[in-house]
Amino acid sequence: MASSLSQTVLFSILLFLSLHQACAKMTHLNFYFHVTDVQANATDYGTIIVMDQALRAGLDENSTLIGRVQGLQAAVGKDGSLETMFNFLFLNEQYNGSTLAIYGRAPLETTIERPVIGGTGKFRMSTGYSLAKPVILSATRLVYELDVYVWTLELKDD
Repeated sequence: MASSLSQTVLFSILLFLSLHQACAKMTHLNFYFHVTDVQANATDYGTIIVMDQALRAGLDENSTLIGRVQGLQAAVGKDGSLETMFNFLFLNEQYNGSTLAIYGRAPLETTIERPVIGGTGKFRMSTGYSLAKPVILSATRLVYELDVYVWTLELKDD
């Protein structure tokens, strides 16, 4: 009996996941994450930083503001790698007020892949991943180009 129940639960989960992929809409977002107040000790083991930085449409620091990155990062690796917990808050017309939650390890000076673990508004029930490629790394300014791929169920608002 327990085996039959376990098989039913497993089948239900697999069915839900396959329907989610079949019914989900994929969105590719491309933008730039600008860090303008770089802290010298940001990668010292144990350092925790709270951030609220710009998401912009382009590489230039005066390009269109499309949102904010708000969250925490902690230097958790003796090699300077970071653990990041970010909410991307969108302010542009298309996704205004929507968020994406991104969490994961961020090794330094390389492309960073992190999962999208959820969202709100237009990104409710989202899953996916992000790729952050460093394009400017200086003592005073960091800029990452982000490609974010999200799958979202099209839900009707009540």
